[in-house]
Amino acid sequence: MKFEITQIGTIYSPYITKEECPIQGVTKPDGKGKIEIFPEYEEALETIETFSHIMLFYIFDRAGEIKLSRSTFLDDSPHGVFASRHPCRPNGIGISIVRLERKNKNILEVSEIDILDNTPLIDIKPYIPKFDIRDNANNGWVEPIKFHKKPENRE
Repeated sequence: MKFEITQIGTIYSPYITKEECPIQGVTKPDGKGKIEIFPEYEEALETIETFSHIMLFYIFDRAGEIKLSRSTFLDDSPHGVFASRHPCRPNGIGISIVRLERKNKNILEVSEIDILDNTPLIDIKPYIPKFDIRDNANNGWVEPIKFHKKPENRE
């Protein structure tokens, strides 16, 4: 089965290369970005400014070769791509949580961004801690990793 997904806007950030882009935006809270929603979708932003954070869904348009099992940015051991957040996946859809700083018509200013500049946006959802946090969740294979490791290969 095939699906058609329509780009609804463009994500702009200071990160031109994969090497300079943080692995997670929360590790670089001063990373600023701008989301431009195409004018025909502006009405869909109504009341979005009532949320502190939003989830951006986008296309990994510069991800690289798809491998179903590979090492990740955090670990040299191989993991199935569905057990990781690696961008090189069968359907290159990314998700990031960013802080919404302000809305001006069809432009959203954000911080805590971890997305490459000029990335195609396909959806936005509000981040709602009441629904999105699971108190009984675990961190899987990521649990023992110390997050001071500098990624060497961001293919």
